[in-house]
This record gives sequence, C-alpha cells and structure tokens, in this order.
Amino acid sequence: MPGDALPSEQIPLFNPFAEGFTENPYPQYALLRETAPVYAHPMGFWVVTRYEDVSALLRSGASVELRNVTSGAMVNLRQKDESRKTPLIDGFSMIDRDAPDHTRLRKLVQKAFTPKSIQALAPRIGELVDEMLDRVADEGRADLVPALASPLPFTVIAEMLGAPSTDHARIRELSGTMVRSLEPVADPALMQAIEAADEELAGITAEMIAWKRRNPSDDLMTALIEAEEDGDALSDDELVAQILLLYIAGHETTVNLLAGGTLALLRHPDQLAALRSDASLMTNAVDELLRYDSPLQSSRRITVEPTVLSGVEIPAGSFVIAGLASANRDELHWGPDADTLRLDREGARGHVSFGSGSHHCLGSSLARLEASITFERMLRRFPKLALDGDVTWNGRINVRGPASLPVSVG
Repeated sequence: MPGDALPSEQIPLFNPFAEGFTENPYPQYALLRETAPVYAHPMGFWVVTRYEDVSALLRSGASVELRNVTSGAMVNLRQKDESRKTPLIDGFSMIDRDAPDHTRLRKLVQKAFTPKSIQALAPRIGELVDEMLDRVADEGRADLVPALASPLPFTVIAEMLGAPSTDHARIRELSGTMVRSLEPVADPALMQAIEAADEELAGITAEMIAWKRRNPSDDLMTALIEAEEDGDALSDDELVAQILLLYIAGHETTVNLLAGGTLALLRHPDQLAALRSDASLMTNAVDELLRYDSPLQSSRRITVEPTVLSGVEIPAGSFVIAGLASANRDELHWGPDADTLRLDREGARGHVSFGSGSHHCLGSSLARLEASITFERMLRRFPKLALDGDVTWNGRINVRGPASLPVSVG
C-alpha cells in the first residue's frame, strides 16, 4: 500500500512506495541516517544507511543466501524463494552464493574476466559509441536511453561473450523482466512473469552454450566453458546462471550509469564545463557520478550472528538492506557537501556503488571503461548537448535510473 494512503503514525521511516521516491529517494535516506541509521522495519527486515555501517556489513561474514533468514517476517520470503525452481532464481549465480561456493565460482569466472581482456574492448566500445552518436547527430535530438545507454552495454556484453546470432531483442526484453527480481515484488503476476522469463532465458542460454561448445572461439563464453581450477569446472546449471548474470548485471546497471551520469552532468553545468575543459578529470568524474547516484541502490545481506552497528544489535538470521546509495551521500563520511556533485572530489573512488568485500562487482572495470569512453566522445562530439524535455524514471526502487532522457545536440 502506498505510504501516503496510511495514517501518518503508521508510515515507516523507510517507505520506497511513497510518492516521488523513485524520482528522488535521497530525502528518505537522509532522514534515516539522522534518526535511525540501523532501522528495524515493521515488515520484518532491517535497513542500514550510514557509510561506515554499510561498509562494515558488506565486508563482514554476513550471508547472501536467503536460506539463512531465520529471524523476523522475512522468513516467509525465504520459504517462497525455496518453492521456486528456475535456474537463475534458484541460486546458481555467484551473487547468490556464500563461500566456499562463491569463492569457487568467482575464481572460475574471473579467469575469463581479466583487466587485460576488458581493456582490449576499448577500441570496439569506441566504435559502437561513435556509431550510436552518428545516429543521434543525424536526428539532432534523441532519447539517450534507447539510443545509447541501453544498447551499448548490451551489445558490449553480447560481443564479449561471443554470443551466436539469436534474438537479442528478446533477450533484452526478458532481462528487463528478470531484473525486477531485485525489487520488492508483491504482485503474484509479476513474480510469475519473472519466473517465466528466467526459464525462457535459461533455455536460450543453454542453446547458445551448446552452439559455442561446437564452435569455440576467443571469447568469454568459450573461456567460461573451458574454465577450470584444480580439475573443477562450472556445472551446466552454474554455467547458464553465470552467463545470465553477466547479461543482466552487465547491462541493466550500466544503463543507469550512462543515463543517470549524463543527467547529473546536464543538471550541473558548472561540473559539465569543468569536465569539458579538463579531460584528466574523467577517471575521477566517473567515480563521482557513481557516488552521486548509484545505479544499484542497495544490496542484501543476512546476518549469521548477532551484529552491532551504530550501537544497535541486529539479531542473527535477519534480512538486512545495505543502503549503497544512502552510504554514498553520508555527510559523516563525505562531508557537508555530500549531496553535491563535485567531479574533483578527493576519494570519490571510495563509493560503495559496486559493493565491497568478497562480493565486490566483478564487472566494475568494464562499467568504468564504458562510461569514460561514452562521456568523453559524447561531450567532445556534442558541445551543445542539452536536456530537451521531461526526464522520466524507470519506477524501480533498487535498479533505479532514467527510463527516458530526451536531449538535443545542435
């Protein structure tokens, strides 16, 4: 039920269904940090919002596996999760596994995800960006989400994987449905749609893997198929899940970085001008844009022992939301201008948008590379880039970003 439909005394401090939250969640985060930084939500989960607490939780031995939820009303979520049997939702991806399974899976995937292989993509990313900017230039205006922010990371990850010719439009559509599993889902019809998308994507991915086994090449999918450590390789289910994870995580969050980052620059013309005049700012600028508006707003953890944060004890077995976006705006860590975009901010790389600890995002270097190439070429190509209409948001609470970003370029 939307928060504004409740009596005021019953509205929780954290209410992501409140009007305007998906457009601007930061006032709620600020209130939580100030009044209840470790917050026991009446629905049975916890919300942690300060930088030091979020960082400590992410680096702790807390679990990501829902089977470890034993405290509070979120036990029902675990039981519902256990009733589902679809490949990605069923927990075969490394983001849903604790050590030692997570360690093993990450090590195998990391073998095919080296810094050298990522940097080798730079020329191709540049070509793709230029092709997309050419089309924008021809029109004089565009919605940057479908014109650039969405197709670029999807094309990059598909080419990186060496995906065979298939219905990529359908894969993008299904991955858009799948990413809703990272949101609070109360609608049974949506949950069924997510499960159906997972099942269909798993079938498509299995067919791609079978084709790739017959046609190996110098690409990520072949490397994942052949990845081995001390005689250990990915099982069929694990292989499908890791490839689906790369499609979804390698696409959806980078869309938000590219679109949200562009929007932040256009809304801060002084910072945009500073970046245009000093290209050496780009590396730090990308991290500051990630800090300012995190493409992924939160990450879950389940406590495996009583955990004290900011003087509050969270019981073992509790479902905890680590507020990444809130931590990135915490004045206690970033100073009084934490809500301000400042591209030369010292220590911007210390943001937690990619998580922290053992589950730190494996694709962080790829996302940074795509963003730096995109912003550099777009700003150089379009000195008169400007907003050209109303921005609309995707309505998501966690994987949050613009759904439409109309711009003019001439």
